[in-house]
Amino acid sequence: MSHKVTIKPSGHEFEVEQGETILEAAMRQDIDLPYGCRGGACGACAGYILEGDVSYEDEPIALTDAFKEANMGLFCQALPASDLVVSIEEVAGLDGIEVKNLRCRVESKDQLCHDVISLKLKLAGDERLQFHAGQYIEFILEDGRRRAFSIANAPHNDELIELHIRHVEGGLFTDFLFEKMPDKSMLRMEGPLGSFFLREDSDRPVILMGGGTGFGPLKAMIEHLEYVGSKKSVHLFMGVRALRDLYMDDMVKQWIKNNPNLIFTPVLSEPMDEDEWQGETGYVHEAVARAYPDLSEFDIYMSGPPPMVNAAVELFTKQGAETTHLFSDAFEYSADATKAITEKNT
Repeated sequence: MSHKVTIKPSGHEFEVEQGETILEAAMRQDIDLPYGCRGGACGACAGYILEGDVSYEDEPIALTDAFKEANMGLFCQALPASDLVVSIEEVAGLDGIEVKNLRCRVESKDQLCHDVISLKLKLAGDERLQFHAGQYIEFILEDGRRRAFSIANAPHNDELIELHIRHVEGGLFTDFLFEKMPDKSMLRMEGPLGSFFLREDSDRPVILMGGGTGFGPLKAMIEHLEYVGSKKSVHLFMGVRALRDLYMDDMVKQWIKNNPNLIFTPVLSEPMDEDEWQGETGYVHEAVARAYPDLSEFDIYMSGPPPMVNAAVELFTKQGAETTHLFSDAFEYSADATKAITEKNT
C-alpha cells in the first residue's frame, strides 16, 4: 500500500511505496529534499509533520526529544503510516547534478597524518564527476554494502576525486584501504550525494566547523570560494584531539596568506604535553559559541562526528542561528567498525 506525501510550502506531491522511506521516494521522483548521512545520524533531513503519522524500523540517533516535541521527523528513516503533509524546504541547486554509478582507479594514497590518508581516484573512461563543493560519494563493496566519504577537492579541479579517510580500528574497509589495497586498485563508486554543499547565492558571512576528517569537504568549499574570487568573510574552526591530528597545516597557512577574509581557529580537545599548546581547547562547537555569541547572521557548515554536529545544532540555535542556515554532514562509523570499537571497550 502506498501513501501520498504533500510538501509545504512548495505543494509538491509524491507517492511512497510500502517499505520505502520518505527520502527514498522523493529521490526516486526527482524531488530534492535535504539529507546528509542517510542513516539517521545527522538530522539534516528533519522536517515538520503537519498531518499524518510516521514510523521507524529503529529509532534514529538524531531523533532528539526536541524534534519529537516539535512533531518533526527524520525523513531519511521515516516510513509513512498514513498520507502525510510535511513542511520542509526543498534544496535548490541540485538540478543538472547527475548521480552516477562508476568504476574508478586509485591513483595515489598519501599519508596526511598518523591515522589519515588522502586517496585520489581517477574515473574509468576519462569520465568527470559534476558536483558541488561539500558533497560526498559512496563506495559500493562487492557484498553490496556502502561506505561514504566526502569529496575534498573543489569542483573546478575534477581530474581526480580526492578523499580524506581516517583509519578506524576494526573497520573492515579502512583496514583494507590502509593495509591491503594493491596499487592502482579498481573500485566502484556512486555520487555525488548529499545536500551538504556551499550555498553560493547567499551573501551571509560563513562559519565552517569541522572535526577530524570533516576538514575534507570544508577544504573543498574554501578552494571553491578562492577559485571564484569570493569576498565572503569565512571563519574555519577545526576540532581535533591533539596537535598530531591536524593536517595540511602548510596549505591552510597559504590560504590565510592569500585571503584576508579567512580566519582559522584550531581547537584541541586533549592536547598532549609535548604539544605545548597555547590556543583554544575543549569542544570545537563551544569555541564557535564563545567567538560568536550571536549567530543569527551566519551560514554555518558543520562536518564531523554526529555527536559534534548534534551538540552544535542545539547550542547554535540557542545563540540565534536559524535552522535554515545550518548545514551539516555527519560522519557515521560503519556497523563493523562500531561493533569492533564496542567490543574493545567492554
